[in-house]
Amino acid sequence: MSGLWSAVRAEWTKLRTVRGWVVALVAAVAVTVGIGYASATGTRSGGCPGMRVCGPPKGPGGVAVVDTFTFVHRPLGPHATLTARITSLTGRLAAPDDGAPDLEAWAKAGLIVRDGTAQGRTYAAVMATGGHGVRVQSDFTHDTAGPQVPAPSAAAPRWLRLTRAGATVTAFTSSDGAHWTRVATATLPGLPATAQVGLFATAPERVAVDRHAVGSAATSEPTRATAEFDRVTLSGAEPAGVPDTGGWRTTVVGADPVAAAGSGAARRALPGGAAFTVRGSGDIAPAVGGEAFGARSVERGLAGTFAGLLVLVVLGTSFATAEYRRGLIRTTLAAQPHRGTVLAAKAVVVGAAAFAAGLAAAVLSLALTTRRLHAEGVFVLPASTATQARVVVGTALLLALSAVLALAVGVVLRRAAGAVAAVVAGVVLPYLLVLTALPDAAARWVLRITPAAAFAVQQTLVRYRQVAGLYTASEGYYPLAPWAGLAVLLGWTAAVLTAAYALLRRRDG
Repeated sequence: MSGLWSAVRAEWTKLRTVRGWVVALVAAVAVTVGIGYASATGTRSGGCPGMRVCGPPKGPGGVAVVDTFTFVHRPLGPHATLTARITSLTGRLAAPDDGAPDLEAWAKAGLIVRDGTAQGRTYAAVMATGGHGVRVQSDFTHDTAGPQVPAPSAAAPRWLRLTRAGATVTAFTSSDGAHWTRVATATLPGLPATAQVGLFATAPERVAVDRHAVGSAATSEPTRATAEFDRVTLSGAEPAGVPDTGGWRTTVVGADPVAAAGSGAARRALPGGAAFTVRGSGDIAPAVGGEAFGARSVERGLAGTFAGLLVLVVLGTSFATAEYRRGLIRTTLAAQPHRGTVLAAKAVVVGAAAFAAGLAAAVLSLALTTRRLHAEGVFVLPASTATQARVVVGTALLLALSAVLALAVGVVLRRAAGAVAAVVAGVVLPYLLVLTALPDAAARWVLRITPAAAFAVQQTLVRYRQVAGLYTASEGYYPLAPWAGLAVLLGWTAAVLTAAYALLRRRDG
């Protein structure tokens, strides 16, 4: 261990006394921060005039959400039950000419209890969907699958029931109204004593992605759902102190020109009780995509990472090849005959230096770009403190491993130009091709097996199973989990270091 420590001190002395290498570390920080800051631009959404920062509404926990639907509702006390039967769920493209019949798979209609009609409020809902059976969803991010049955129709209606007991909401479903199955229970701590309960319908945009085309080749069209409800019954205690508003009311929550066109509800009387036709467009779900509502994701502030990586790759290769070029490698090996110790010391020093530079660059980039975006009125999609810490540390590790990989390639090739070209071809080039030239199908393959997979550690966007979105690599959705992507780079680095050690032992300097 003392031999390794002495070798590390010797290598550190080399690094800090060579002006070009010190300048390279400073330059890596500068270009990473500079390019990230320069790219921190966006277009403010025009949907919320008068606000300094404009973006999507936030749900419980601060997550950005889409909250647009048609709501037929009335006040609900702390203990009550709402039951209804859906006899039809149909859809169509919400085009000006009313479109053609076309039910989106995530079109949804059902029963919902929520804290009022403002966007982003706590809620729990049980619903039938166009293609994913019965679901129970709450507070935008929670989704539980129920029976996987077709969309309701006159031949196969679907019964739904919501029961509230204080902050606890339990959802049930039935095929005949007699035999009920509990689907899920949601606890809503923020649900007030007097809430709103009722029927809803909504349908998201239909997104089609051509994964064999270059870039984000996608189309989207707004859709609308129409649901027929009957046998609607609300039982239980009426909320105390709430004036009678004449029964059911209709609100298009989050109304915009697309959502409001054709949306609404109609009520009619049937022998078995009230019946409703509810038409809605939009969604009740987390917002996905870094560009949603003109917003920007946190990792957009790290757009300069690839430039800093290039500088550190040059540093890593020169830290190995400079001694070969000047004939000093024999002196180094004479001072420390254990060649594995020499290689380990070089890797520790260059990796630690690159990690420190990467850590400083990531912290400064995120702080400065976020501040600039907020100053320009651009909404930055929320990310938890833990997620931001992972992005910062992961970026530093990405740069450190890349520098060590470059060092190892430099030892193998002993030529700076060839080593830099090899590492750039393995790490930087695949990343740039994914952003600019590769279709998504090829990009996902590249981001699984090349060292560029490590850029997944910067991802903050979340893929939700209950939301159809543009989940492509060029939009910031990587095929591997963040730490799994970094592990690919770690594997490549370990493999090349092993080869470098084997060659260093066999060669005579």
